[in-house]
Amino acid sequence: MDFQLSEEQVLLRDTTREVFSRAYDPESRLKTLDTDLGFSREVWSQLAEIGVLGLGFDEDSGGQIEIQVVATEIGRRLAPEPVVHAALGPGTLIAGLGTPEQRSLLDEVAAGERLLAFAHLERGMRGPTAEVTTNAAREGDSWLLSGRKNPVIAGDCAHTLVVSAALPDAGTGLFLVDASSVVRQPYRTFDGRRGAQIDLDATPAEPLGEAADASAAVGDALVRVSSALCAEALGAMEEALRLTSEYLTQRKQFGVTLNTFQTLTQRAADMYVSLELARSMALYAAMSIADGDLDPTIAARAKLQIGRSGRHIGQEAIQLHGGIGVTAEYPVGHYAARLTAIEQTLGSSQDQLHVLMRRLGDYEVVTI
Repeated sequence: MDFQLSEEQVLLRDTTREVFSRAYDPESRLKTLDTDLGFSREVWSQLAEIGVLGLGFDEDSGGQIEIQVVATEIGRRLAPEPVVHAALGPGTLIAGLGTPEQRSLLDEVAAGERLLAFAHLERGMRGPTAEVTTNAAREGDSWLLSGRKNPVIAGDCAHTLVVSAALPDAGTGLFLVDASSVVRQPYRTFDGRRGAQIDLDATPAEPLGEAADASAAVGDALVRVSSALCAEALGAMEEALRLTSEYLTQRKQFGVTLNTFQTLTQRAADMYVSLELARSMALYAAMSIADGDLDPTIAARAKLQIGRSGRHIGQEAIQLHGGIGVTAEYPVGHYAARLTAIEQTLGSSQDQLHVLMRRLGDYEVVTI
């Protein structure tokens, strides 16, 4: 199996890294987070120009490996642009299920002119599932949706929502909703990102494609988003470890640098082991999707290891920095916060364990 990136993928990685490196240092990132939008329109346009916002929409635009490459760079710089949640995640649903007219919206998405959001998660939802309480009712030729979606990442700024709702005849359908027709309660998450609670009360909606059960498509979309989150966490872990290793070679105590103390270097080495475990599982998840295998069990395995590695690296990065690690001006605490948020998105590590436990019956008992 070839784990090397192609020339085109390397170019995509380097170009994306350059865009984020020019746009953000710790200070400028904090200033951007404090704006009304929470990310940079200029950077968003630059991502559109290099083709990032259209990845995965068709065979020629790239696939999950390219998304992984981009998401890793997002995590490395803690870039606040909601590339996965406002473009790629809901965009692949429209690309896969939408009518030709609906798919034409993706041209605006890829150009950075239209923001999307996938309004699927609801209160009490633990782990990836297609079952929802929001309901869809048909009145003549029209559809009306009622329910509450929360959290909806990027729901505060989206122009178009892709909403999941229970169909009258069982199953879960997907609908396009004009964001101006819903009641939004925007908020800022603890890691600096933006989301919203979306309230629908007999809100007009347009079926995405046919008004049929789309549970399989929802499950596939959640697997893709989970893989992208794993890649973003990988980039954040790489940078957190780099900052920690660099700090140990510069900070002095008792007249010597901290890397002189064997216990501290051993803890940094353990962080590196966790990073490589996370890298392997993130690659496993992305390459499985690229091969057409969107198995939720693989997604759960990957996210479980990402959650464990992220918690270990984030906590150790703060501990090895000492007090400076939790200051708002220093980036390490922000990396730990983002890793914590990623672990809790689409189910915590404990939730992933429950997904895997439910699949134990699929395997034969091995005796020694």
